[in-house]
Amino acid sequence: MTPSVNAVLNHAYQDFQKGNLEEAQKKLSFVLKAQPRNLAALEILGFICLHQGNPKQAIGLFEKIAKIKPGYPEAWYNRGNALARLEQYDQALASYEKAIAIRPEYDKAWSNRGNALLKLGQCEQALASYEKATNLNPYFADAWSNLGNALLNLNRPDKALASYEKAINIKPEYAEAWSNRGNALLKLGQCEQALASYEKAINIKPEYADAWSNLGNALAQLKQYDRALASHEKATNLGPDYVETWANKGNTLAELKQYEQALACFDKALSINPEHEFCLGQKLHIQMHMCNWRNLSSQLSELSKIISSGVMVSQPFQTLALLDEPETLRTAADCYLRAKFAGRAPSTIFADRKRSERIRIGYYSADFRNHAIAYLIAELFEVHDRSHFEIFGFSFGQNKQDEMRERISASMDHFYEVSSKSDLEIAELSRANGIDIAVDLMGFTQDSRTGIFAEICAPIQVNYLGYPGTMAAPYIDYIVADPVLIPSDMQTYYSEKVVYLPDCYQINDGKRSISKDEFTRKEFGLPDDQFVFCCFNNNYKILPETFDSWMRILDSVEGSVLWLIESNSFSAANLRQEARARGIDGRRLIFAKPIKPDEHLARHRLADLFLDTLPYNAHTTASDSLWAGLPILTRMGHSFAARVTASLLRALGLTELITTDKKQYESLAIELARTPSKLAQIREKLEINKANSSLFDANIFAKHIENAYSLMLESYHSGQKPDHIYITKAG
Repeated sequence: MTPSVNAVLNHAYQDFQKGNLEEAQKKLSFVLKAQPRNLAALEILGFICLHQGNPKQAIGLFEKIAKIKPGYPEAWYNRGNALARLEQYDQALASYEKAIAIRPEYDKAWSNRGNALLKLGQCEQALASYEKATNLNPYFADAWSNLGNALLNLNRPDKALASYEKAINIKPEYAEAWSNRGNALLKLGQCEQALASYEKAINIKPEYADAWSNLGNALAQLKQYDRALASHEKATNLGPDYVETWANKGNTLAELKQYEQALACFDKALSINPEHEFCLGQKLHIQMHMCNWRNLSSQLSELSKIISSGVMVSQPFQTLALLDEPETLRTAADCYLRAKFAGRAPSTIFADRKRSERIRIGYYSADFRNHAIAYLIAELFEVHDRSHFEIFGFSFGQNKQDEMRERISASMDHFYEVSSKSDLEIAELSRANGIDIAVDLMGFTQDSRTGIFAEICAPIQVNYLGYPGTMAAPYIDYIVADPVLIPSDMQTYYSEKVVYLPDCYQINDGKRSISKDEFTRKEFGLPDDQFVFCCFNNNYKILPETFDSWMRILDSVEGSVLWLIESNSFSAANLRQEARARGIDGRRLIFAKPIKPDEHLARHRLADLFLDTLPYNAHTTASDSLWAGLPILTRMGHSFAARVTASLLRALGLTELITTDKKQYESLAIELARTPSKLAQIREKLEINKANSSLFDANIFAKHIENAYSLMLESYHSGQKPDHIYITKAG
């Protein structure tokens, strides 16, 4: 006896539910042969196609259902899901909207419409769609979790956290919501709680690659890189085609200086998605750390082109060392800001703020410790005029009780350790303390907390010292610079208004000690009787064009050597190989190991001339060289980072060491090496000017920047918008 069509259809549905897809397909073929317009059979077959990874075939089936029954909202909803699988989000959106037009109370369609909008970067519209879904169905856990995703994309992690917790209350074993809750906690700076949330997600769903990857990110943020790597390896094993896991693993390997493995991870990520967020820039940054320049020229050209089109492929700090294009660098900062801190805008919460007796300046950094920035700025905190200024420090880095940490914390009127607080909590603490001017000493450098300023921690917010470029943020009012760094015709490439200090933007500590140990060249493997060029910049700042110049200089100065910092074993080996490829004996490159700061300053005296890099100049490294009495030759570029050494040299009256093209740079280096008397005159001039210049006088610098702070606040209380500020020379 032949079974009825309905009986076969029921059995087909049961097979589908049990995962017996082939059996279900056979039965559905029987049903559709008898009844080609059977909607239930077509729908189940569409679901099977989705399960089997055939979304195109599924789309055809759902479209057939819609033709048979145009008023059937599920057909349009399911079609939207299939289109989303193909990442055709515009069409998916239209399909969900068709379903909603038929059934306005269709909560699932509203939620998935939000998903499509989120993928299209329309976060506010996605948020409204999720809110509609949760209003229609307050017990819809998926919609609450999706709402949290939109809020997180809009950098509202506190509200996202509440949304995820709502989803978890409805559905306690919701692994995805637990993992996303961890993401919100991580953004709020609550790393330990984030770890617990990820671990809960993994306990519920042990094969959840995304949760393992997120767990690795939290561990990396806690500097537990070995544990983080183990977590990322678990993630890549579980999700070998998931681009995020490979990128995260690469980041952790880079922190461990396992550069070759890191590069392999980024290559894998880029093979999955060539435009994955910031992946190309990170890969190039690792290559630069290794001085691996294979195909670099074409990659840099492509990088510039992609950034200019507005695609988020390189973090701002990484881009500074790769491109000397102010317009492109601003675009890179803008892209990063949109990705990480979108949706924020200046607040009016300070409308009723009254003037305090003293101007309250807040300095914010993760680097109040033995660090390059601390070495520069420590004395400023000590010499600020306390009759007019009250100084606050907000430290969110590792609490290392080293000499610099002790010195800086003692120099502040108020010093807060806030590393365990969220961005919002730090901003609220700043407001509670009545901070008038918040100075971000980090910008987009490692361990920065831009979110504090996105939350608006003070009525005036300033970008200074740590990041040599624009932050492109509407809530950063000023950037501290000088006429060399940002000529008036370059102002358009900076979102901030420029504070022009009269001498040099860079504060320097005139108390820095130089070891009295008398080092010999032999101790560092240097020749006693030959000219020693040096560059103590990080190896990632060395681009092939600069290296070409160095090799031509060595070739022209017989017996001369180039003394470099050895950042890692890869860079040393690659640079020697690159030297040989240019006809220079690799042994003429000599690498210096790290030593104590005062001893490092002392060993500068063994070199004859410091050769600067482009486009990322020496910064603190240039000050080190000049403080130790070693002349530095620079080639000035266009971007902020490419003009810092020129700014320092101008402040010291050593403009003869500033060049503007490679021919001039090379010929002057060769001339100075061949003319000892001319170099001796420059050294003598450096010593005289160093003693008389304001560059190493923190008291003079303090007067300049305090004048700037006063003018900023005066402008604010007068109701004026920020404008460029020009400070005249003290005295």
